[in-house]
Amino acid sequence: MSERPPGVPSDIADAGLASAGLARIGWAQRSMPVLTGIGQVFVAEKPLAGRTIAACLHVTAETAVLVQALRAGGAEVYLAASNPLSTQDDIAAALDACGAAVVFARAGADRAAYEEHIHRALDAGPDLVVDDGGDLMEALHAERPDLLGKVMGGCESTTAGVIRLRRMASEGTLAFPAVAADATGTRLMLDSMYGTGQSTIDGILRATNIMLAGRTVVVAGYGWCGRGIAQRARGLGAQVIVTEVDPVRALDALMQGYRVLPMADAAPLGEVFITATGSREVITAPHLAAMRDGAILANAGHFDVEVDVRALAGLAVSVEVGVRPHTDEYVLADGRRLLLLAEGRIVNLVAAEGNPAMVMDVSFAGQALVLAWLAREHGSLLPGVHRVPVAIDDEIARLALGATGVAIDELTPAQQEYLDSWQQP
Repeated sequence: MSERPPGVPSDIADAGLASAGLARIGWAQRSMPVLTGIGQVFVAEKPLAGRTIAACLHVTAETAVLVQALRAGGAEVYLAASNPLSTQDDIAAALDACGAAVVFARAGADRAAYEEHIHRALDAGPDLVVDDGGDLMEALHAERPDLLGKVMGGCESTTAGVIRLRRMASEGTLAFPAVAADATGTRLMLDSMYGTGQSTIDGILRATNIMLAGRTVVVAGYGWCGRGIAQRARGLGAQVIVTEVDPVRALDALMQGYRVLPMADAAPLGEVFITATGSREVITAPHLAAMRDGAILANAGHFDVEVDVRALAGLAVSVEVGVRPHTDEYVLADGRRLLLLAEGRIVNLVAAEGNPAMVMDVSFAGQALVLAWLAREHGSLLPGVHRVPVAIDDEIARLALGATGVAIDELTPAQQEYLDSWQQP
């Protein structure tokens, strides 16, 4: 791996952690055969040769495998953290040590440092951008418009970020083609439902060590992430209540056997509350005031706005920070205690390690192929939000099945002819 560009230092917590980080990246690679295989193809084809990529992503072992694939494809990568509490300092050190990326990420960085790191990644003058939540895209358009003329395109990996991009596009602000990498069939199924479902429950259990069996769990939002969380909670024996604003999703939850209630009615019943809506102020002061003693509050959405933490602090007469790792206890005037996990931030990446490597293998494989596609096809794309090409999604699914040794049937010529015709034979 080549050295980082001269004169551009990384900003990491401890370079001495590199050895431990490299070992963890190697462990992740064993469960990421699809992305590793794409990286091997990239070595030969160099689809990103001469391209500079600015990325704002969770700095984890799985992300490191993506960065290495992009570097293998010829790109120079500048990586900032998309959430300071999810940054793994040993991974940041490892990426810096092996020259895979210039890294601007420290666990626990404050808001000012977080924003500075994004701007330092943008200082590279990127040709392509990769975002997780939309903060890099926002900074690029609102504060660094001088760089927009060089950007060929980008991709966004979260629903929350894509919502922001669509708003920008509707206002005519989005200056280049951006691919909604969150919305493919493989991503929604593996990453959002199965991955987030498992890792969110993992984060809650690590932070609290509670037993879910027999408890009442309230899941706010029944999109793909909410479905996965509800499914995993019920699988562990919990009684699950779903809250929703979308009537179709609420009906789906009801047909799946969940109790569906407004949050105001669920608040006094729940023992564990998990938000997964992508919106804000889903749990507010009136809901908090109605909750039972010992209720646990966790957020699985990207931003820390789904639980109104300021309202919680306003209701509390005292706060004991760190009663357990990533668990803060808010004591109300009547003596009730509410437990907030991960400061209201994304619990699966703060209190646990995020989605399993097998899941991120498929998600990041899609992003690698999308970036190569953008580098090749950007001249034919208009500014706006674009879907991942169907051919890329199908190829990822085929590669993932092949990596697990699963074979499937293929249509015969007669079947294909039948499906292509509107006339009965």
